[in-house]
Order: sequence, then C-alpha cells, then structure tokens
Amino acid sequence: MKRFIKTSCYRALALILVFGLNACDKGFEEVNINPVQPSSLNPVYLFSNAQLSSGFTSHTINYDMAIVQQVMNPFAGVLAGGNVNILNADQAVGMWNQYYNEVVKRLVDVLNSTRDSPERSNLYHMARIWHAHTFMVLTDTYGDIPCSEAGLGYLNGNFFPVYDEQSAIYESILNTLAEATEALDASGRTETGDLFYRGDIAKWKKLGNSLLLRAAMRLVKADPAKAQQFAVKAINGGLMTGNGDNCLMPYSTTFNSPYAGYTNGSEKANIYLSQPFVNYLKSTADPRLKSISVKYGNPGAEPDATTQNTNPADQIGMPFGYDNLTISTAPGFPGTAGSGYAYSQINRATIGNITAPIFFVTYAQTSLLHAEAIVRGWVPGNAETVYKAGVKAALEQMAQHHSSAAVPEADVAAYLNSRSLEAGKELEEINTQYWVNSFFNGPEAWANFRRSGFPRLTPNPYPGKSIKGDFIRRLVYPIVEANVNSENYRAAVSRIGADDLDTRVWWDK
Repeated sequence: MKRFIKTSCYRALALILVFGLNACDKGFEEVNINPVQPSSLNPVYLFSNAQLSSGFTSHTINYDMAIVQQVMNPFAGVLAGGNVNILNADQAVGMWNQYYNEVVKRLVDVLNSTRDSPERSNLYHMARIWHAHTFMVLTDTYGDIPCSEAGLGYLNGNFFPVYDEQSAIYESILNTLAEATEALDASGRTETGDLFYRGDIAKWKKLGNSLLLRAAMRLVKADPAKAQQFAVKAINGGLMTGNGDNCLMPYSTTFNSPYAGYTNGSEKANIYLSQPFVNYLKSTADPRLKSISVKYGNPGAEPDATTQNTNPADQIGMPFGYDNLTISTAPGFPGTAGSGYAYSQINRATIGNITAPIFFVTYAQTSLLHAEAIVRGWVPGNAETVYKAGVKAALEQMAQHHSSAAVPEADVAAYLNSRSLEAGKELEEINTQYWVNSFFNGPEAWANFRRSGFPRLTPNPYPGKSIKGDFIRRLVYPIVEANVNSENYRAAVSRIGADDLDTRVWWDK
C-alpha cells in the first residue's frame, strides 16, 4: 500500500512538472526579449564605424611622413622609423593592425549584410568604394596582402587568408571603383549615417571617380596602358569640383583627431617639421607655412600665446642625419627651448587641433593628378589651368582645418602668380605640390613619392640606417603572420623577394 501511494505521488508530481513547464513556456520568448534593445544592427552604423576607424594615427607620422621628409624627430626607441631609416616592428605594423582589425572587418560585414538588399544598394556600393580605398592604402604600404579572403574569419571560418598579388589587387580596385561608382543611384535610399557626405550620392560619385584616377595613376610605370585607360574613364566620369567635395573625417571635442592626440599629448615635444619641408615652403613664399608651422617657447608645454612664433622667416626645420645625441652639432642648431628643441613644430591651434579633420582624398590632389594626365597627353585640356585650380584649392583648403588657418585671398592670388608650370618640369612641379597638399596624409604622400619620384629629396644621411637603398620602399609584415599564417606568408615573401624595407611594391618601378 505504501509503495502504491509513493508511486502515485511521483507520477502526480511528474505530471505537475510537465504541465507546469508547458505553462511556463507560453510567452517565454516575448517575456525574455528586451523591448528597447535592438535585435539587429543597422549596417550603416558599421559603415560609419569603419569610416571613423580609418583616421591615420601616430605610425604614419613616424614612418610615412618621416620617409617623405615632412616631419622629423631625433629619437630612436619607440619613435624610430623613417627618421633614422630603421625597422621598428611595432610602428611598421600599425597600419596593418588598424585597418585589418577595425576597418576591413566592419566593411566586410557591411558588404555581407547589404549585398542582396536592393533597398540598401547605395550603402553597399559606398562600402565597396571605401573597401577599395582601404586596400589601396594597405597594399601600397606592404605589397602583396590578404585581400580577396580578408575579413572572412567570422563569416566562413577562414582564419588563414591567402595573400593576393598586388597586380591582382589593383585590378580589383580599379574594376570595383568603376562598377560601384556607376551603380550608385541618387533616387535610392539616402544613408544619412555616412560620416563623409551624409549619403549625398553626387559627392560619392565624385569620390569614386577621383579614387579611380588616383589608383590609375599608381600604374604609370607598371602598366601605362591600363593607367591611361582608367584615368580617362575617371576623368570622363566626373571628378571632384571643389573643396566641398573633399573626403575627410570630421572630428569634434567628443571624437578627437587621432593626430591631435599625438601632437598634443606626451610626444608633443618630440615631433618637429623637417628641414626639407620648411625650406621648400620658405623658398617658394608659400603662405601655408604660417598656418602649418610654429615655434614654441616651450615645445613640451601647453601653447602659450606669448611665446608662439608663426613668422615664416623665423621657422627652422629639423635636419635629417642626426639623433638626440648629435643634433646639437647640426649646422645652425637653434638650441633648446623649455623641454624641447627650438625647431618648428606642427601648429597645435590650426592643423594640429583636436577637431581638425583628416583628409583622405581632396579636390586639390585630384586636380593635380588630372593636370598630370593632361601633361601625359591622355586627355585634352589646359594643364596650367587645371594645375593652378589644384594649387588654389590646396591653399583654400587650409580653412577646413580651422578658421585661424585660412590663407588670405591676397596671399592666394600672389602665390598663384608665382606658380606657373615650367616647360619640361611639369611633372616635378605638379607632384611637389601634391606632396605639400598631402601633409598629414602620410600614406598618400609616401605612395605618390614612390610612384612619381617627386619631390626631389636628398636621401636621409643617418649613419645607423638599416636599409641598403636611399629610401624605405615598403613596410614589413607583422611577425604574427609569419607564425600563424605561415604558409601564405611564405608564399607572399617568395614572390616579392624579401620581407624588408628595401623591397619595392609591384608598381614602384
């Protein structure tokens, strides 16, 4: 009897649990869904995050800008790079880590989520254009890189992407820019989350064609026929027409410029304008010098209006070939000032302020490349007129850094009168102006220097250099790639020749 009662009780309890669980299951999903938490992410936010993550940082100052002799610091250690022509692994992989870990990953997610969505077609093609720009920066820096299989770890579990040859990467970049730009539709959805143009399709089309011209001009030595083909296509498609079309990353007091954090932070006493850059601006009476350069009474302190000197005649760039132990022996050494050297620095109130934008592609750069295409006989037009339009835009662009950096109209006019193209020197003058306008866009200044050979720079004479040639031609792959993605890494190195600073990328003939 006791056993029967006990068994019956167990059965009853089991039935209660079953029915109770079934009852609890009713509305379970509804009860456990947060009514205010989004269940999916709008891909435009991933896109804007990719845009924000594209801003250049300190590694482009220490390598790219130092290689093209726009800036100089006399220190080795963590700041070593183009200033002393040696390998600093931590700095050399900065662009790789930043762009692959942040920009590429997000762009691939955007492309994956919008590829089959007609409503988000414009966002898809905007992401394709920025994806092309991102890989142009990466491949120009390192040569052969993972591209076709990059960013697919989460989507399909590919954690060991192959390295594509740079020639194939550029083929993809050119075709992608041409196709995506043409596919943009002004009657489609406006993606207001876009940080560059708030979804303005007309401006995106100009950006796409201007990037296409830039990519085409990279190939003037590696594949002149293809360079001409796509340059003509870009120009006929419609380039940027004014500084209002400039592709830039705007910053604010909330989202500060990454450059400003470096030039105003703990390294502010260590970064100086270089002698070749300052001397060129002084010798040509370039009115931008007053907006870019300043001598501080104490380089390591906060700016003091009473000790700031922006007089162009007083600016002194730091020479190459010295370090902190030998700089005092440099001819014309101006001495020390407070906690730094009395050389000219980046003006922290103008182009170095925390809200100053970073320019990726400008009307000035685009006009100068257009002028070069005319000089090469690829397209009709007056090279002098297009060249001067680019120079004028470059001067007027200074106001976009900060209102106090604006160049007066009279100074713009005077400078233009002195900047006519000289027969036989057109390419040198065009690309030297490109060098100046690309200040603070280290990757572009360095890439254009390698492909054009201008400006004419004297090789850095630092005695402890680790390169065999005159200039650093590429940066090295991360050590982790050799250890983790070793098979694909070794295949890439066997193609390019050597994983060092002397190896030239494919288009750098």
